[in-house]
Amino acid sequence: MRHYLIINHIGAIRSEHDDFVVRFASSMNQLLLLKSSDSVDVEWCKEVKGNMYDMVVEGFQLLSRWTARIWEQCAWKFSRPCKVVVPSESYEASSSFSDYEKVVRHNYSAEERKALVELVSYIKSIGSMMQRCDTLVADALWETIHSEVQDFVQNTLATMLRTTFRKKKDLSRILSDMRTLSADWMANTSKPESDLQPLQHGGEESRGSFFHPRPVAPTSAQVHCLQFLIYEVVSGGNLRKPGGLFGNSGSEIPVNDLKQLETFFYKLSFFLHVLDYTVTVVTLTDLGFLWFREFYLESSRVIQFPIECSLPWMLVDHVLHSQNAGLLESVLMPFDIYNDSAQQALVVLKQRFLYDEIEAEEMIGRRALNCLILHTWVDHCFDIFVSNLCDNIFTYYKSWAASELLDPSFLFALDNGEKYSVQPMRFTALLKMTRVKLLGRTIDLRSLIAERMNKVFRENLEFLFDRFESQDLCSIFELEKLLDVLKHAHELLSEDLLMDAFSLMLSEMQENISLVSYSSRLASQIWMEMRNDFLPNFILCNTTQRFVRSSKIPSVPVQRPSVPSAKPNFYCGTQDLNSAHQTFAQLHSGFFGMAHMFSIVRLLGSRSLPWLIRALLDHISNKIAALEPMITGLQEALPKSIGLLPFDGGVTVIPSVLKGVNEARIKARLETRRHQKASRRLPKSAGYGRRTPSSLRLLEGGKAYASRKGCMRLVRENLSWGSKPELKVEVLRGIKEIGSVLYWMGLLDIVLREVDTTHFIQTAPWLGLIPGVDGQILQGQDSGDSPVVTLFRSATSAIVSNPGCLDPTSFHTLSKQAEAADLLCKANMNTGSVLEYALAFTSATLDKYCSKWSAAPKTGFLDITTSKDFYRIFSGLQIGYLEESVQLPPNNHEILGDSVAWGGCTIIYLLGQQLHFELFDFSYQVLNVAEVEAESLLQTHKNPHLAQGWESILEAMKKARRLNNHVFSMLKARCPLEDKVACAIKQSGAPLHRIKFENTVSAFETLPQKGA
Repeated sequence: MRHYLIINHIGAIRSEHDDFVVRFASSMNQLLLLKSSDSVDVEWCKEVKGNMYDMVVEGFQLLSRWTARIWEQCAWKFSRPCKVVVPSESYEASSSFSDYEKVVRHNYSAEERKALVELVSYIKSIGSMMQRCDTLVADALWETIHSEVQDFVQNTLATMLRTTFRKKKDLSRILSDMRTLSADWMANTSKPESDLQPLQHGGEESRGSFFHPRPVAPTSAQVHCLQFLIYEVVSGGNLRKPGGLFGNSGSEIPVNDLKQLETFFYKLSFFLHVLDYTVTVVTLTDLGFLWFREFYLESSRVIQFPIECSLPWMLVDHVLHSQNAGLLESVLMPFDIYNDSAQQALVVLKQRFLYDEIEAEEMIGRRALNCLILHTWVDHCFDIFVSNLCDNIFTYYKSWAASELLDPSFLFALDNGEKYSVQPMRFTALLKMTRVKLLGRTIDLRSLIAERMNKVFRENLEFLFDRFESQDLCSIFELEKLLDVLKHAHELLSEDLLMDAFSLMLSEMQENISLVSYSSRLASQIWMEMRNDFLPNFILCNTTQRFVRSSKIPSVPVQRPSVPSAKPNFYCGTQDLNSAHQTFAQLHSGFFGMAHMFSIVRLLGSRSLPWLIRALLDHISNKIAALEPMITGLQEALPKSIGLLPFDGGVTVIPSVLKGVNEARIKARLETRRHQKASRRLPKSAGYGRRTPSSLRLLEGGKAYASRKGCMRLVRENLSWGSKPELKVEVLRGIKEIGSVLYWMGLLDIVLREVDTTHFIQTAPWLGLIPGVDGQILQGQDSGDSPVVTLFRSATSAIVSNPGCLDPTSFHTLSKQAEAADLLCKANMNTGSVLEYALAFTSATLDKYCSKWSAAPKTGFLDITTSKDFYRIFSGLQIGYLEESVQLPPNNHEILGDSVAWGGCTIIYLLGQQLHFELFDFSYQVLNVAEVEAESLLQTHKNPHLAQGWESILEAMKKARRLNNHVFSMLKARCPLEDKVACAIKQSGAPLHRIKFENTVSAFETLPQKGA
């Protein structure tokens, strides 16, 4: 068994291959050096060409021996089929297997397939190497054969005729015929051909002759005649000579002469193969027998076996799935077996149906349907091969890119960081193949791979966008990272393969090819997510500058498609790299913050981002319009008069509190009387009269607590909102969405300013710009030309002034283009603030509702009790949800977050009601009561039964006041009411930056209008 299996001999075969390749290449180099030399030594020339002949013969012997190894292993496998078939993932579960599957498909282990692929590649590579140099070695082979034949005919035979066969006329005649048949007297330089006499007569002239080798090889007829004549001389016509043809028993020929005849006889047999050099190489490398299986087709009674049972395809599939870098370059070698089998079917066997079986695929359908659907077998194999090869290439380059984009600190912190590294694979040779011959056709493999890779990259982009559309807005960070991996993989692959630009493929998948299309698939999906899920269901945490999903489940869940599934190479390549990148992405999946905003800016770019901003501003306008009737309803539900909250505790409090206060009052009066009597007996210097009894302090604390409880009760009675409590919830949600959009604009403004600063640092030296005070950009040079314009102008003048310049027009064009680029870049430097623009837009929108939400007092004085302006509505809503926020979860704060403060305070500020709100806000009044009675509040802390629940709402009010003050301070800095700054757009569409205008209704006309 060890003798027949290739796996037991592959080590020796590998050594023979490496040694032969080195020595053959050395012989070829010497031969090329000989051809390039003018005058060389005759002996060295003969030695080089003789060495080349020996290498060719050795190559033929190696190919013959290796091919015989494959024959022997196939015969061994066919004679010993697999008895127990072990099902695996690559084999379908079946109760029975055909005989051919048992001898081929299930009869080769992974190591045996590897050894067979390696041996096939050795045979085909050496055969290809020898076939490529057939024209180079032809002269050397012919000269060597010519020299061997002439040396034997003119020298060896002459010696035999003078000695052994001198008196044997019959044998002498045969030897003379051999000389007459094969001697090249034209190459003899020792004497003229006319002076040459038959050497069987002896004499001085019969000594060895010197001749010049010529590239004139004997014909095959001459070789066969020489073999026949040697046979006649040795056997004497006896076909049953004892001891064999060259046996010494009963022979009259001396042993030495018989040995010379035997040696030359066998050399002649090699001469035939060497002379037919190309046919010999093709014959020795013919492995078509590995495909033929007619016996098993007949015994199995099927038309054709599946492609998985084809031994050549098994070898190709093993190379693709083994991930063996050493075998990868040999992946095309098994396809040459199809060429060999087709050539043998047509030329040798002359059977067209065999060629049709190679070319045709198995029948699809049943015989009863009488429908044969023929597909090209080899085309099908090659299509599958290209598909699997491209899949491996894509996986390798994707893993390579994902490995390079991993955070180095992450890899440094791991003990097993090696598993995230990618082993190098040699795909470069395959990516350069443009001529692959298959069944008489030439296939451009490079073009097929490029076409397939363009399709795979587009499919990957489509999958990433589908995956993002099935998740919330927080997954935008993961989308950017996956797109970065895909883009880097495209860059790495583009170094070896010509592909479509990644920006073009990305634009196609985003449906953003048209020059007049400013929206995109990604921008539309972001806006849809913000409208349907982000704005209604996410809440703002002002401290962390993050939006998080509300803990309360929304009443109407967002309908999204299911998350698509794909192979690991559509993510980051391998499972380990997928896990690493997914772990990093999960850190940003539970919130929306600055990192996500950077992702949006980078993905949308300057083309689609303005469209999203405009959509959000329209959303603010629509929300304000939707809030207008609700605000009106709440204004109607307010009582006619709401006064300031009292400080003296005269309001009605709960009975338990009153009881405690009354008891404290009685006890305080008794202690006061005793205190007064005792104080009259003691001197005033004792200080006893200035002390306050504990019961009196308890009374004061109870009064303060009762006052606050009374204030809250009074607020609840006045702000019951009548029969419209549902309006309160809707208004709060609307204000929350407005605040979320404005805060989102603030984050976007921070990101854009950072991006603009980076862009300015990169371009300012070329444009001659320097930063000035208050964010202004100044020209750094006195002249009007920037450094880039000066550079191109000076270069153009120097080149054009050179008399050798053939086309000065192109250089003048470059100079003009530099001037245009200078103007374009400078025009885009003074970019405005997105937040300021959004505030100006909101202010202009609110101008429509100033008469209803900010009505002028009828008396001309400040309206305290009867005002129904927006600040009074928001004040009532704020104290209501603050009181509810301290209750058991889920509370209003977990549903609304800090966005309500941003939305309400922004509207109040833009309506000019900030001072009114700070004076008359209900929660502020309660805090004023608490601050005035701070000393009594400290005493109250000693009575938990009185202060229970009060600290929580008081802390919530303080937090709300701090947040409101922060919002108002930001609004004063970014949008001062007396001199607002915004970026507007003219009617012509040209941007107009840093426009200053008064806060009037006409300001709305300067802003971009929907549908304008």
